[in-house]
Amino acid sequence: MSKYIVAIDQGTTSTRAIVFDHAGSIVSSGQLEHEQIMPRAGWVEHDPMEIWRNTQQAIGQALSKADITRHDIEAVGITNQRETAVVWDKTTGKPVYNAIVWQDTRTQSIVDRLAADGGVERFKPRVGLPLATYFSGTKIVWILENVEGAREKAEAGDLIFGTTDTWVLWNLTGGTDGGVHVTDVTNASRTLFMDLETLQWDDEILAAFDVPRSMLPEIKSSSEVYGTVESSSLLREVPIAGILGDQQAATFGQAAFEAGESKNTYGTGNFLIFNTGEEIIHSTNGLLTTVGYQLGDAKPHYALEGSIAVTGSLVQWLRDNLGLFANSEDVETLAATVDDNGGAYFVPAFSGLFAPYWRADARGALVGLTRYVNKGHIARAALEATAFQTREVLDAVNADAGVDLEELKVDGGMVANDALMQFQADILGVPVVRPVVAETTALGAAYAAGLAVGFWDDLADVAQNWQESKRWEPNMEPEERARQIRLWKKAVTKTFDWVDEDVR
Repeated sequence: MSKYIVAIDQGTTSTRAIVFDHAGSIVSSGQLEHEQIMPRAGWVEHDPMEIWRNTQQAIGQALSKADITRHDIEAVGITNQRETAVVWDKTTGKPVYNAIVWQDTRTQSIVDRLAADGGVERFKPRVGLPLATYFSGTKIVWILENVEGAREKAEAGDLIFGTTDTWVLWNLTGGTDGGVHVTDVTNASRTLFMDLETLQWDDEILAAFDVPRSMLPEIKSSSEVYGTVESSSLLREVPIAGILGDQQAATFGQAAFEAGESKNTYGTGNFLIFNTGEEIIHSTNGLLTTVGYQLGDAKPHYALEGSIAVTGSLVQWLRDNLGLFANSEDVETLAATVDDNGGAYFVPAFSGLFAPYWRADARGALVGLTRYVNKGHIARAALEATAFQTREVLDAVNADAGVDLEELKVDGGMVANDALMQFQADILGVPVVRPVVAETTALGAAYAAGLAVGFWDDLADVAQNWQESKRWEPNMEPEERARQIRLWKKAVTKTFDWVDEDVR
């Protein structure tokens, strides 16, 4: 009988379990959405217990649809929303507060306090990241300072922290009964706490944040056996052998294993990752330096990353908040009712601007409006915002790496939108390429787990699975491309300096 790998993809809007075969093809999947909790402007939370329940159900759905059992599964891989922070009591297994999501901006005052001594790049030479609300470190501080009794419990060693990979792993391996408290290097590199050189927690930085080291999980590689699934699960006794943060997982799933290779994922936000090999390159153009992956005891591969906060979630906003269409897929139909954006540009700085600007004071703006502009133009401007933001990040990657990218591999839900992909190629001036299996995030986690247990022999074995599905060639005139980019950059400047003491 054939054997398979199960990947658990714990994402921003849902949790999925996907069964993959040796060819990297999807055999079956299960998926459940979880609630987006927004108690105040700028606050975004998830219920960790709901996520854990959904994980279990998604596994059951995937196994049932494929008509297989745990005996058919060689290993489990986990991928996750990287900077979303969970703090829980290790004796009860209960979170002390909801998970604070990567999009959440409530910790800006903590960022400002830490930046008062050395600026926002105070720790960047060591951790590759600027001080920002995006990363999980400041979220832990907020919980310790604002949840009653949390500080005391943490100091006593009763509270532990994890991004959602760690939360799922801990529960899968037994929870309060011997749960494994581990994360991998890619997720650890998104906390603000891990030294990129040593791949260990930095005690000096932890002291500056006033976070007890006892809260933090052990850092492991992205591909090794961390433990086995506990006895009451449908996957009992199956080894859990791979963990990659979602964007690194997508890069791995795209078989971008070597220096100079890259991918762009179009999801809730957009994330372009450029593999720099075993070299740590510190960006001077607003990018993040992060760990790309580490296989067992081998040296890690590093990467430059351009993180964009709002892309797919802008389409959801048009659907849910403005009611412009009933289904997200309908945005393409609405945008197709017009020939261009009508002069309108939509800068979705809902949580400030991430790469390459890192402006927490920015807020969303729709500019260039005239009476001519209709909802079709707005839908088109929203899609084009994704492509424009990607262009700015790619420019930064080219500047930092010193080599121009010749084509862009893409994945994620929005790559099914042909109009967007064509405009992306047009505004970049390079081909855009989509693989046969677009679910590269889950696939990357499956590869990491499968490599650890010998399901795949090596990276070359994995790379053979990658196949091109579709390619979009640029056909926009250079003069028009330059004009569009100039107007976009002008629109971005209109979002600056909006948040001050009176506006939050």
